[in-house]
Amino acid sequence: MPTFLQKLKGVELGLAIEGFSGDRKTSDVKVCDLTPRSRAVNVTAKVISKGEVRRVTSNRDGSSHSVCDALIGDETGCIYLTLWDENIGKVNEGETISIENGYISLFRGSMRLNIGRYGRLELAKEELTCEVNTENNLSNKVYEVQRRPFGRGRREFNTRGRRSGYKQRRS
Repeated sequence: MPTFLQKLKGVELGLAIEGFSGDRKTSDVKVCDLTPRSRAVNVTAKVISKGEVRRVTSNRDGSSHSVCDALIGDETGCIYLTLWDENIGKVNEGETISIENGYISLFRGSMRLNIGRYGRLELAKEELTCEVNTENNLSNKVYEVQRRPFGRGRREFNTRGRRSGYKQRRS
């Protein structure tokens, strides 16, 4: 098992170290094979359209980011790809792109393909010559978002009647 410093050096060099940047094997998939639980997927698709760039503020640190949705697809279907900051400029309509180690998330109940921290977006080596199937838009299907339960077990209330994440100690 690598130490923390070895893991950190691996990230700086762009190496995939087991247990840190994902020990999952990636798999090549067509757009129609994506599901809400898809992780570590490689997709090659053509950019059909690119939306307007929006500015959003991070809830974590208050920093400002640019975000844009691009509709991408292949002969089996299409899906929205969420692009952040520097990846927005890498994508233009009509180009064929390759996404490595992407994953699916649900945004307001619809599927979105994401690149993420350990993923990579680049222009494909070979152009897709097939007709893109825009009839099968996976992002138009609405899924019920499953909320994770907050905390573990029953919530306790403190002496002021407010919910507390910790159980009160008995003396």
